[in-house]
Amino acid sequence: MSSKRAICCAVLMACTVSTVADAKKNEEVLTCRLGPEDRHARIAVVLVGGKTDSFAYYSKWKPRTCSIYLQRNRDKSKWSDKGNVTTVNVERGSFLIEHKKGEYHFVFRDIDRQRYCGMDGQINGSLTIRKDSEQCELAGIMEEGTKLGQAWAKPGKQAEGGMSDAVPAGQSVIPTGARD
Repeated sequence: MSSKRAICCAVLMACTVSTVADAKKNEEVLTCRLGPEDRHARIAVVLVGGKTDSFAYYSKWKPRTCSIYLQRNRDKSKWSDKGNVTTVNVERGSFLIEHKKGEYHFVFRDIDRQRYCGMDGQINGSLTIRKDSEQCELAGIMEEGTKLGQAWAKPGKQAEGGMSDAVPAGQSVIPTGARD
């Protein structure tokens, strides 16, 4: 009887190891960053079978920082897929992730800045990450002059280093003389 149990346990362990190994084979990590050390945005995206499984977004406008980390089926966020679009609903706001060949376009919709950044307002805008590219593409997320809780108020021009001339939407503008 105990030898049957041992065989069953060995088979179960082999299947589990095989399943974990298969999941790791289908896993891919994309990362990108845009801007210099004191003023940048970056994201890391874990894909499983081509679909977003988790992502970590971080932005810094010295001395302010913002950090969002969400995982499919492992936190309170609600994930749903419809075709090539994944919607991630959080307590206040949502993310739309459009999957295209070699590209993932994240749309931030009324994300609660207090929850993730410790500041009033909302994060609105978009971030695009592409396979084989170290630079992200941002629109609306770090736009200077954007009023509290709004995005898209003023199109940002691309400054040297590829970073838009910007501050995260909903964040107050730092006067030029106050920058380090």
